[in-house]
Amino acid sequence: MQLKRFDEIATNFSRKRLLVIGDLMLDEFVWGRVSRISPEAPVPVVEVVSESFFPGGAANVARNVRECGADVYAMGMVGKDASADRLRAILEANSIRLDALVAEPDFQTIVKTRIIARQQQVVRVDREHAHAASAVTVDRCLQLIAELLPNIDGIIFEDYGKGFIGQSFVSQVVDLARAGKKVVTADPNARNPIEWKRLTAVKPNRSEAYAAANVPWHEPDTEPLKDPKLLEIGRRLMERWEPENLLVTLGEQGMMLFTKGAEHHIPPRAREIYDLSGAGDTAIALFTLALVSGATPLEAAEISNHASGVVVAKLGTATVTPAEIRESLSFRHPQ
Repeated sequence: MQLKRFDEIATNFSRKRLLVIGDLMLDEFVWGRVSRISPEAPVPVVEVVSESFFPGGAANVARNVRECGADVYAMGMVGKDASADRLRAILEANSIRLDALVAEPDFQTIVKTRIIARQQQVVRVDREHAHAASAVTVDRCLQLIAELLPNIDGIIFEDYGKGFIGQSFVSQVVDLARAGKKVVTADPNARNPIEWKRLTAVKPNRSEAYAAANVPWHEPDTEPLKDPKLLEIGRRLMERWEPENLLVTLGEQGMMLFTKGAEHHIPPRAREIYDLSGAGDTAIALFTLALVSGATPLEAAEISNHASGVVVAKLGTATVTPAEIRESLSFRHPQ
């Protein structure tokens, strides 16, 4: 992609508004140093230096959208606890709209704690209990979506398999979005067997795509466009889900974009990889934002690929700016 074309697309980012629906989380990072092994067990003793908190899960998708200048609503469940208060404060500080947040007293706000020492993750601690949204919550969310729909350009489902997203809810939201001629995309989760029918785009990673297609895992071939299993999976999911686009993220091999009757390989763009946390969040956020901003699916995939390449070079739950994407494009296409 030429820089002039990226600039044309990116100019529209700040004029767009998206709704992100999914499992909201609070990401906690405990930063420390290791100087010895515990005398109690063969594990490192981490001396805590600092702590930091970021939006995680679907909240990180919203943060990525907002970082690129677009307006964004976050829809999902939080509890009535201190973690929910902290997450709300962080989202508000990032100018993310909370009108669609739902608080349930029986729900524990999801918190993922990563302990980092010497730039390496030592352990992750998850505080969560899978909890399906109540019928009252689903109805409330559908009402909110119907009210927001005239004022948004697209919807992103970010499913971490924690219970908020269910089949009936998805089907009703997709019906509303398609009737309103809105872009609707999804980042699925293998633990939650949703039928993602008739979306603008679905973005599984390779293992999620294998699972969704009910195909046993197969080690990747060197060239994705000549990988028979990958091509078979893409065609199966295109037939089954009937999306306009299927974007499969391939880690170090980049991405594969399946459209009706065509496959495109987008090579990897990361120069360095420090942390894969949240790379999928960035991928779906930028792919969707680019689509609603006038990009073709292939252009959106390339922008998404560059954005993900920037994020994995950062430590922790990170975001990307249009300037950073442009710099990545410049590195590949000097002018």
